[in-house]
Amino acid sequence: MKFPLYFSRKIAFSKDNKNNLSRVIIFIGRLSVALGIIVSLITVSTGFGSKKAIKERLADFSGHITIKSTRSNSSYNTSVLDNQGLDIQKIKQIPDVESVQKYATVTGIMRNENSFAGIIFKGIGKDFDSLRFKKFLIEGTTPKVTEVGFNNSVTISQKIANDLHLKLKDSIVTVFSKADQKPIYRKFEIVGIYKTDIKMIDDQFVLGGINHVRKIQDMKANEMGGLDIFLKDINNIDKDFPEIEKFIGYKNYAEKATEKYPQINDWISIFDTNIALIIIIMLIVVVINIIMVLLILIIERTNSIGLLKTLGASNSQIRKTFINYTLIIMIPGLLYGNAIGIGLLLIQKFFGIIKLNPENYYVSTVPVDLNPLAITSISVGILIISGLALIIPSYLISKISPVKAIKYN
Repeated sequence: MKFPLYFSRKIAFSKDNKNNLSRVIIFIGRLSVALGIIVSLITVSTGFGSKKAIKERLADFSGHITIKSTRSNSSYNTSVLDNQGLDIQKIKQIPDVESVQKYATVTGIMRNENSFAGIIFKGIGKDFDSLRFKKFLIEGTTPKVTEVGFNNSVTISQKIANDLHLKLKDSIVTVFSKADQKPIYRKFEIVGIYKTDIKMIDDQFVLGGINHVRKIQDMKANEMGGLDIFLKDINNIDKDFPEIEKFIGYKNYAEKATEKYPQINDWISIFDTNIALIIIIMLIVVVINIIMVLLILIIERTNSIGLLKTLGASNSQIRKTFINYTLIIMIPGLLYGNAIGIGLLLIQKFFGIIKLNPENYYVSTVPVDLNPLAITSISVGILIISGLALIIPSYLISKISPVKAIKYN
């Protein structure tokens, strides 16, 4: 075993540390490291967790990638998808694509004796994935659509249900308008109530049978207003997007889930800045504390440094000894910090103790993403950066004279 590592371990685990200033210094060093790890873990896990949870909510409602006609533009009344160049089978064969669902939308007004609400009626087909949507349901089910005839069942949001004082099995009249024609009235039965916590969705969307939209929009039986494409992993959306675009045709366009709501995407991007800022601040605090620990330990053990120099140890060996000594001091802080930080995050992940206002944060509880790579990177990163930061202050050792150091008391 090399001398610096051997001697640093000897002084680190020496019983003398329990009876002198080292005890307090070691405690301060370990405490700062533990707090830095805890804050960094919570920041990264909740920050990435929030980004992932919001993106997944957007995607699970309306697809990771949506294909629409260029004639639809930003209108909520979808135009018919152009079949020229559109190859749905090729899209389904892309390895990362999990499912593809047809839909069509039209705007309308739900009204009763008490109030009214402007809505976007999203017509779904028989390929609708009710299991994926189940996480949003708080009561009832989604409409059972067969695309044969008209299904008068709808699933509405909790927000719309509260505004119109509706509950399961209630009936509600919806008015749809057509250019140069009389309004079209439809009576629906409420079979389900959902909540996504995404205000732009909960305020507007109602799920019902696609044939109603086809009838209102004068679409043919096999025509659709768009396709919702669901991927196996939302993190692959940027990689898969160009592949999907190859099979959508020239008169259609593809859109990512986050692009539909740019204000949410802009808000999500702030997480990256906040995460980086907090980690940098905590890293600076940890490094400053560890440097102070090293300097105080050098001053406290001036006699030992003088003795080592007298016995022939070089300045480089002694510097490495004290850097190793300080890093060894940090290890219990790393372990305790990870244990406490991961413990707190697991409690939040499984019990959702800390709640949020979904109108401001788009989620009702603080989400947690326990990424092993991120957790490991935080600990290893702090250890490496601290080690590098200790190199310059360790040169104080070369200024210590062996004769004066041995006399130092």
